[in-house]
Amino acid sequence: MVVRKIEFPRIVLSGSGALNQVVDVVDEISQGKRALITAGNQTMKIAGETVKKLLEKAGYTVFWHKVQVADEKTVHAAQDLIVKEKINITLGIGGGTSIDVAKLSSSRENIPFISVPTAPSHDGIASPIASIRENSGLKSYPTTAPIAIIADTAIIATAPKRMIAAGCGDLLANYTAVEDWRLAHKLRGEPYHAYAASLSLMSAQMILDNSEVLKNQDEAAVRLIVEALISSGAAMAITGNSRPCSGSEHLFSHALDRVWKEHAFHGEQCGLGTIMMAYLHKLDWQKFRDTLKSVGAPVTAKELGVPAEKIVEALTIAHTLRDRYTILGQNGLSKEAATDLAKKTGVI
Repeated sequence: MVVRKIEFPRIVLSGSGALNQVVDVVDEISQGKRALITAGNQTMKIAGETVKKLLEKAGYTVFWHKVQVADEKTVHAAQDLIVKEKINITLGIGGGTSIDVAKLSSSRENIPFISVPTAPSHDGIASPIASIRENSGLKSYPTTAPIAIIADTAIIATAPKRMIAAGCGDLLANYTAVEDWRLAHKLRGEPYHAYAASLSLMSAQMILDNSEVLKNQDEAAVRLIVEALISSGAAMAITGNSRPCSGSEHLFSHALDRVWKEHAFHGEQCGLGTIMMAYLHKLDWQKFRDTLKSVGAPVTAKELGVPAEKIVEALTIAHTLRDRYTILGQNGLSKEAATDLAKKTGVI
């Protein structure tokens, strides 16, 4: 049996005002007084400036690396800054883009990374996986998990409602991802980790069980989503890959990114994919659809803002985007089968 190192976040702060404890967390983790913040303009205003002021008041020298897209150029620029300025710790502040850049650059330079989400739109806030844009698509890179997560629910609750609903979509995707994993284990002998699968499913179940709470999209709802996203990230930390939380529904989302440049939020696309892949897996796809609708997530191509033909095209190429066996099989769906699937689930 292969020995593998499993890393979880050492510190998780979740709640209103959690950001005020950032100095205590950084003091406990950092080996020096030089910190790097990766954030976009908006997320710097929302939380980054507060973090910078608090750390500088505590004697830290703080640098800001402005992030607009998570690509290799931006990651390399962050790495160069880490080396040049002898950075001791990185804080990724914002959504997926800023966090992925911080996660990968700090992992490559072997310094600790703290995740400070300002929106609960996907499980990248806690996972050991970074999604980097390459060749009109996304490539997943294994990294170290964040050593700490500071999730200030008062700040996250101010995120656009769409982003909160998108987090629900990314979590419900765990159901079909685990079904795909079981299928690959049964048909291909792929290693399967029952505990990681159970943790992933528990995270998704929290969304199904609490749709009434989640539709309010208030701070209580945000806290529930954030905690589910963190446990989802832990499932990926156990396996060292995204298998517990990423299957055919994620392949559909990545394919949609390829064929429709004006793509929606990742979690929204995965939610739509989950409805269709649940149908193929003979799961209760109507319940998934109704839950997504309840929390304000799109359940049709029109609501997502994508032409019907692009949904069909994405379904037909999804199986080609990654060497990962799913319900789509080796040959994928024909145009006729894809159209039929999208129509039967009401997506088009």
